[in-house]
Amino acid sequence: MSDGASKSSVGRVVVIGGGAAGFFAAITCAEEGGGPEVVLFEKGAQCLTKVRISGGGRCNVTHSCFDPKELSRRYPRGGQALIGPLNRFQPRDTVAWFEARGVALKTEEDGRMFPTTDSSSTIVDCLTRSARDAGVRIETNVGVESILPLPKGGFELRLAGGRRVPADRVLLATGGCRSVALGEMAVRLGHTLEPPVPSLFSLHLSPSWLQGLAGVAIDPVEVSAPGVARSERGPILITHEGVSGPAVLRLSAWGARALHDCDYRFALRVNWLPDESPETLAAHFEKRRMEQGARRVVNGPIAPLTARLWERLVLAAGVPREAQWAGLSKENRAALVGLLRGTELAVTGKTLNRDEFVTCGGIRLSEVNFKTMESRVCPGLHFAGELLDIDGITGGFNFQAAWTTGWLAGRAMAGV
Repeated sequence: MSDGASKSSVGRVVVIGGGAAGFFAAITCAEEGGGPEVVLFEKGAQCLTKVRISGGGRCNVTHSCFDPKELSRRYPRGGQALIGPLNRFQPRDTVAWFEARGVALKTEEDGRMFPTTDSSSTIVDCLTRSARDAGVRIETNVGVESILPLPKGGFELRLAGGRRVPADRVLLATGGCRSVALGEMAVRLGHTLEPPVPSLFSLHLSPSWLQGLAGVAIDPVEVSAPGVARSERGPILITHEGVSGPAVLRLSAWGARALHDCDYRFALRVNWLPDESPETLAAHFEKRRMEQGARRVVNGPIAPLTARLWERLVLAAGVPREAQWAGLSKENRAALVGLLRGTELAVTGKTLNRDEFVTCGGIRLSEVNFKTMESRVCPGLHFAGELLDIDGITGGFNFQAAWTTGWLAGRAMAGV
């Protein structure tokens, strides 16, 4: 069955995917005015599901890094390709876009930006209202099974259930490829898929002395892993299964492929006191020996370590529970310093972060024109968002990539 009237067969843009990138592209394309009919198909029962749950339900819209080149360094993959696009639509433009529609954003100490309401519903409602006002036709529970290029240009989309829909231009914004199969439509149109692997995940630990400390958070720490070229510094959270928090999530993003290749079994190295050198720690210990000699070592945590974590570290270093600062042996001091600055924890697996699920991998970037987000191998086909081989660390960077690539694709499809 074909889908209707004369306007349908000429001047129609179809967006596949109702996430942040697809929605933003559809709005941008429709708002240009006098342009094409814009139809958005979403396979699920509702659009913007990731927007709804991100940031613990607050929605980390973007980040207050307003220098495109500096901003691009927050993307383990795709940062170089994003420099040009970010010069055209960056976080400052995102802030202005939402403010023009009555949504104010605020900046937190770490640079993350949220709606002042602290509710993702504010962002979802704004996007939904903007799409409706711009005339975007949204259909949910609609799966697209294939995209067929037509000999004279344009496409025919075949939907689940047999319906066929013509389109002059198509945007693929289906989100991260959690499996190779999810990128199959693009592959059938001539594109190459960089193998997808998870990014932004927490780490499982084998049973260790950290058990029983779930909920303890320390800031800052420094974490590193074999095969990952950089360490990460920031907050860490001890969980029932292992460790999480911004430092761990960022490390998992930069090390996504290396950690996948070792099947998520490696030694995580944690420096619990990155602001302290061996010399300053030795000075701390000497001062306590002189001023608190009769006090037990297990009862004297060094900030920002909590009392519970300090006790576990002291005992794990082999310091007797009854040991006092005055009687702390040279060997015990060296062992404690070594553990504080370089604890190795046996990682045995991962847990995907529900709010921030991101995939490393996707459409090969060299096959996309980043001025228009149009395919270099299939004219009229555009891409936006995480389907591309672009992923950022946690902090609003993945949403910013969605807004930026969606805006560029929307304008290009509208002929601007």
